[in-house]
Amino acid sequence: MNPPAHARRPTTAIGISLIPGCLALAVFLSPAYGADRRPAPTRLPTDPGTPALIPAGPNAEALARTAQKEGESDKHSRANPTEAAPGANPPSNVDGNFLIGPIYKQASELTVSPGVPQGQIRQFSMDSTQSKFYPGIARNAPGRVDPNNPKTLIVETHPAGYTRTITVYIPSQYVPGTLAPFIVSHDGPRSGNPDLSLPHILDNMIAQRRVPAMAAIMIANGGGDAQGSERGLEYDTMSGKFAEFIETEVLPLVEKNCPVRLTKDPAGRATMGGSSGGAAALAMAWYHPEWYHRVISYSGTFVNQQWPFNPETPGGAWDFHETLIPHSDPKPIRLWMEVGDRDLLNPNVMRDNMHDWVAANNRMASVLKAKGYHYQYVFAVNAGHVDHAAREQTLPEALEWVWHGYPISPEGGR
Repeated sequence: MNPPAHARRPTTAIGISLIPGCLALAVFLSPAYGADRRPAPTRLPTDPGTPALIPAGPNAEALARTAQKEGESDKHSRANPTEAAPGANPPSNVDGNFLIGPIYKQASELTVSPGVPQGQIRQFSMDSTQSKFYPGIARNAPGRVDPNNPKTLIVETHPAGYTRTITVYIPSQYVPGTLAPFIVSHDGPRSGNPDLSLPHILDNMIAQRRVPAMAAIMIANGGGDAQGSERGLEYDTMSGKFAEFIETEVLPLVEKNCPVRLTKDPAGRATMGGSSGGAAALAMAWYHPEWYHRVISYSGTFVNQQWPFNPETPGGAWDFHETLIPHSDPKPIRLWMEVGDRDLLNPNVMRDNMHDWVAANNRMASVLKAKGYHYQYVFAVNAGHVDHAAREQTLPEALEWVWHGYPISPEGGR
C-alpha cells in the first residue's frame, strides 16, 4: 500500500530531469502496511517485560551513563517514566534504553536550509525477469494456520512479475571516483510524488559534519506484504539471501547507472527499514557482517512472520531474541531501534504468542544489553506502527548515533 497521505510531500528543491538510465526523483522510507490491521491496544512503558527506560531530555545522557555503571537495567518496569520532554530525543553519543513522547516535534533537519548544498537524486528500474534471486511471487488468498505446525501458515502462491524502482541520493560533497559510504533503505519509493525527507536530512547533517558524506540507496520492495508475498519473501526470510541480492544485483547497477562508487568497508555501510524492513535490515547485518555493521529499525518485525517455514529458525525473526543473539558470540553490529506503545499485536490469524511487536522489541533490547552490543532502544509513547511523527522527530538522531565513530572529513565526507 502507499504511505499515508500525511507522509507525502510535494516535489520541491530538487528538480526532475531525465538522463540515460536514471530519472531524477526523491523519496524517503515509506513503510508498506498490511491491509485491514486492527488497532492495537496500548502497551505501557510500566508493563512487565519492558526494560528500564530513561526519559529523553536534558539529563538523559548523565542518567544513561550512570545506568551503564550501576546496572540500572535491573530496575522494575513499574519504575519507568511515562513521558519525556516534548520533542526530546535520546543523546546521540550514548547507548541505552530511552523513552520519548507523547508530544512530538518535527526535526529541524527536515527543512531545506538556505546555503546548504543539496545532493543529486537519481532513479532507475529493475525488472524481475532479470533477477536470479527474486523472479516474483504473489499469494492466491490469505493463508491459514497449518494444523500440523501452528508456527506457520499454509499459503498458496503463483508467479508474479514486478518492476522495482531504485532511488539513489548522492551528496554534493561526493568526490567523483572515490568510494562513498552509504545507507540502504528498504520500502523505497516507486515512481511519482516523491518525498524528499531523507535527502533533506542528509543534506543538512552532512553539511554540519554530523554524519559522513554518504550515498542513500532506497530500494522498493517487490510487492504485497507478509506471508506468501514478494515483500514478505524478501524481508521476513531468515537468511542472507536478501543481502546477497542487493550485493549481487542492486549495487552493481547503482554504480553503472549513477555517478557514484560504493565502499566495500562494512563500517561504511548501514541499512535501515520499518516493520518487516527493519527485520530485513538486521538480517542483512546478522547474516553478512562482512558487508554491514550499522542498522536502524522502526517497529521492527522481530516476530514469527517467516514463510516458507524454516526448521533452522522455527520462530522466524522472533528467533533473533529467542535463540540467535543470546546463543551467539556478539557480532560487530551497531543497532538503533524504535517501537511504538500502540504497535502491532496479532495482525493475522496466527496465535502463537510470537506476534506482539512491543514485546519483541522489548526482548531485543534486553538480549542486546546482556550480550554487550552497542545499541540504542527508543520506546515511543503515543505512537503506532512505524509512526510518522516519531520517525520525523528521531531519524536525524538515529542517523547520528548509528554512524558514531565513523571518520568525517573537514568537507563533510570521509
